[in-house]
Amino acid sequence: MTIFEIFSLLITLTALFSYLNYRFIKLPTTIGVMLIALVGSLGLAGLQSLGVPVGPQIAEVLRRIDFDATLLQGMLSFLLFAGGLHINLNELANEKWSITILSVVGVLISTFVFGTAAFFGLGWLGLPLSYSWCLLFGALISPTDPIAVIGILKHARVPKKLEVQIAGESLFNDGIGVVVFLVLHEIAVSGHQPSFGHISAIFFGEAVGGALIGLGLGWITFRLLKSVDNYQVEVLLTLALVTGGYALASALHTSGPIAIVCASVLIGNHGRRFAMSEKTRVNLDMFWELIDEIFNAVLFVLIGFEVLVLTFSRQLLLAGLLAIPALLFARWVSVGVPVLVLSRWQKFSRGTVAILTWGGLRGGISVALALSLPASPQQEIILVITYVLVVFSILVQGLTIGRLARRVAGTEPKRHPAH
Repeated sequence: MTIFEIFSLLITLTALFSYLNYRFIKLPTTIGVMLIALVGSLGLAGLQSLGVPVGPQIAEVLRRIDFDATLLQGMLSFLLFAGGLHINLNELANEKWSITILSVVGVLISTFVFGTAAFFGLGWLGLPLSYSWCLLFGALISPTDPIAVIGILKHARVPKKLEVQIAGESLFNDGIGVVVFLVLHEIAVSGHQPSFGHISAIFFGEAVGGALIGLGLGWITFRLLKSVDNYQVEVLLTLALVTGGYALASALHTSGPIAIVCASVLIGNHGRRFAMSEKTRVNLDMFWELIDEIFNAVLFVLIGFEVLVLTFSRQLLLAGLLAIPALLFARWVSVGVPVLVLSRWQKFSRGTVAILTWGGLRGGISVALALSLPASPQQEIILVITYVLVVFSILVQGLTIGRLARRVAGTEPKRHPAH
């Protein structure tokens, strides 16, 4: 199949699944389409086990889609820009310390806690991974996925302060997580032990360099937007910022995700306020909301179908199920420690740790990073467990975070007894 045929198939399936979800299942779109794709995949696998040759053809199509490149070098820039466009800079500034510490310290704590738990747990199950590979696993699964988090937060109705903390953390910690992943990848795969100076250079080059490029390109785009009043041109300028900015940041070996997040927050605040007419704001918002919905739906359809190209065994499935409480514990520690320290200077909403823990959703970025590992027995173990964690995160945590947030934060509507 050609690239166009694959793209056409994905769009057609996504549209069909969205329709079925809207008419009959009535879940949030991203969760609904993924659930339908997952059930369909399991159905195809069942037919294949009965001798009906339907699974291999679809699996072959999926193998031709480079999930790693499609997400990390394709969809991610659009989804991050759409997500960051509506982040209020003043609200973000009010939570800057909690977001920064959760993004940096939280990822490091979670990487260590989950990596250590995986080392002992997998060894007990007879699936030994070296400690460096387990830490690498911790790095790719620790960052919360902004695509999953922001998409589901729209329907969760969590308290505003917590929504800003969760969304802000998820937008920035994937960039930090990728930096940690790159460092640990060098240790685990190549066996090279980088010096502290080398690690610092990678971190500042990726994180700080990405932020500077994003702010610089965002400011240039802001000036261009301010000089015109034509929404078609202004939409094209934001498209150029997203595609060109991400490509430039990657070419300069800095963090493309962090660059796009910084640019989107700048455009979404100063650009929206000082460089756009009301007509432009309406059309720009409609355009990026549509892009966000389409790419989100396609991405979650891909996640649902990924089960067809994975090799499951009872041992790996058990490892994935046992990894769920380990990841939740790592997340609880990684948010609990920073919140405990910061609570001396900053007031947090009721139930912050519980909501941040359960609201730390994992999604396509973790799957993409797992797929980017070199083909090996270690990759197979990590990939299958990652998939189980992502499916649980989206289907179980994603569907219950709103109810949990309202109950823990004390905003659950009271039920009056019937008279």
